[in-house]
Amino acid sequence: MDCRISKGFSLLLIFSLLFIQSRAGTSGSVFFLDSPTHPFLRPRSSDGAMEVDTLLLPELGAAVSVLLGFAPSATLSAASSFKLNEILMPNPFERPRSVLVLEVRGVEDPEVVVEHDNSLLHSAIKRKVFYGSDKAEILLPGDDQVSVVSLDEHLSFDLDTNCNDKEISDFASWMGGSYVANELKPLNGELTIPLASGANLNLHMSKKADREFIASLLSLTHNIRRVVEMHQDLSGSMQNAAELLTGCFDGIKALNEQYGSGGVGQQGVELLLTTLSKMFGSLQVAYKGQIVGVVSFSGTPLSSSEKMLDVIYTSQPTARSLEEMEDSPDLTATIKAALVRKTLAWITGIILVVSTLLGYLLSSEYAADEGHSVVF
Repeated sequence: MDCRISKGFSLLLIFSLLFIQSRAGTSGSVFFLDSPTHPFLRPRSSDGAMEVDTLLLPELGAAVSVLLGFAPSATLSAASSFKLNEILMPNPFERPRSVLVLEVRGVEDPEVVVEHDNSLLHSAIKRKVFYGSDKAEILLPGDDQVSVVSLDEHLSFDLDTNCNDKEISDFASWMGGSYVANELKPLNGELTIPLASGANLNLHMSKKADREFIASLLSLTHNIRRVVEMHQDLSGSMQNAAELLTGCFDGIKALNEQYGSGGVGQQGVELLLTTLSKMFGSLQVAYKGQIVGVVSFSGTPLSSSEKMLDVIYTSQPTARSLEEMEDSPDLTATIKAALVRKTLAWITGIILVVSTLLGYLLSSEYAADEGHSVVF
């Protein structure tokens, strides 16, 4: 009897440990991309001595909150604060207040996959990150002080007219490659892009994995360009609001499932990094150096639908903002409302100026008439 109880307890202990291990998640890597014109991060260590610490997701979320100019969670430990101090500049008054947070799934460490030096990662601060059961909670004071913009609007070859042969051809030209379309069947051509490693990445739009990867890549570039245009349009009306850009890239997973992590999958990672480097450069120009990137990589996330990022508002959003966000999750309604308010302000100002000028002209004419009456 005692032997059975002992065996049963041992089996229960083993299953419990396996369950805890499966729930604990896996490790990955995260890269902090600094502004080249206005540094907000500590310089990367040449010998890698500062890059041995592993970040937990709550610590990663706290780092993003601080970069946005807000206080992290009060439960942050002294050890976690020390880790952040090794990454962030100590001056609390020098924060970019604009952060790009991108989660890339399908590769745990791009520096292992891409053998040559990549311009995007060369000067970035790298940390190992542990994907446990907790999420990266980013604490925000309220939607009136920060704008959260999603980069996950997905273009589809089947449903979206923006994702067509011309879009692929334009992307190929932008990357220094070429696209040979099939004249008999749309979206059935061959895409060729030269890589920094010297190899050429050849993708056929007739293959599902190749098509999904390119659709994800075009979606990411489309969404970032949309953000650049919105920021330029609203640069005068939303100066005091912080900006958090969040997105998740799953295109690498499609290539890995079809071709494995080597070969085409490895070349896909290289193309993604090159594309991110160009897009982050566009963001730097639009934000005048006041933006930092946080790009995380995970090989096997807990769930395909679950994201590592969790935005938490410490105060309730206003009723107006809730109504605008309900109409348009991608903040399109908020942007339109801001533009309308800005336009009304300009129109009001113009009316006041015109009224003042008319009043001045009428008073001058009245004074001249009185002068004439006195003479006669």
